Amino acid sequence: MDEQLVERIRQNDQRAMSLLYQRYVGILTSVCYRYVVHENDVKDVLQNSFVKIFTSLPSFEFRGEDSLKAWMTRIVVNESLNFLQSRKKMLFVDDEKYLHDVPDEKEVSLDRISDDELHQLIRELPDGYRTVLNLYVFEGLPHRQIAKILSIKESTSASQFYYAKHLLAKKIKNLKNKKE
Repeated sequence: MDEQLVERIRQNDQRAMSLLYQRYVGILTSVCYRYVVHENDVKDVLQNSFVKIFTSLPSFEFRGEDSLKAWMTRIVVNESLNFLQSRKKMLFVDDEKYLHDVPDEKEVSLDRISDDELHQLIRELPDGYRTVLNLYVFEGLPHRQIAKILSIKESTSASQFYYAKHLLAKKIKNLKNKKE
């Protein structure tokens, strides 16, 4: 199905472009929201991403069933990071004030926490924490590669991830306490 859509788009089929957009806009919006907090900014990043997707599609090469989705996801992640860096919105915080009374993340379970609640808690993290957490956990990148992408030291990436995990554990614990 994807391969046929791409072929039709390469032949300037507007309906195929619309179908591809409709098929992936929800997934790619979720990816973008992991990095970019404000709705209007998400819309801008997604628009830029889809422009890049459609203009780069002629050079895209299939490499398996989910290769198109993975390729488009990388574009959205890169556009999100470019947005954050261009707006100077990505601050890296090495501040333990966020970690007062933080439980060990191993003690925190996700019982009674919905996916939407978890995503919201991640979105509330400081920019640097959130960005590194997303790149490490969701994109599966090692700290060395994250450091290179974000132009930071590898140790900064590791510390941002450490603080993100602990702050997220605190937020989960607080949310669970509110529910009780």
